[in-house]
Amino acid sequence: QVQFVESGGDSVQPGGSLRLSCAASGVGLEHYAMGWFRQAPGKEREGVSCISTINDNTYYSSSGKGRFTISRDNAKKKLYLQMNSLKPEDTAVYYCATCGMCSGSGCVDPDYWGQGTQVTVSS
Repeated sequence: QVQFVESGGDSVQPGGSLRLSCAASGVGLEHYAMGWFRQAPGKEREGVSCISTINDNTYYSSSGKGRFTISRDNAKKKLYLQMNSLKPEDTAVYYCATCGMCSGSGCVDPDYWGQGTQVTVSS
């Protein structure tokens, strides 16, 4: 079955870094644009980043741009999100998802989702 599993979430101090992974199974990752989302308690789920199937073009939210880097390894069926200079407001559950496409506003029409991985940034 189609499945995505996130990992790499942890508790870190402000200014720290984390690398999240999203492992795909049941699909060829190369066929999908992929996105990262996050949801903090009491807040709506928001798009963080997206990577397309065309030249691996990348897109970032205003909050992530300059600090986060999305990448993919289709052969390994893995999607990554490198997060640097983490801030307390980055605390959230992070999800990966397939996208119909990426646009300037992020992941369009997310479909298959992972279960999420918790990122906590605190002193």
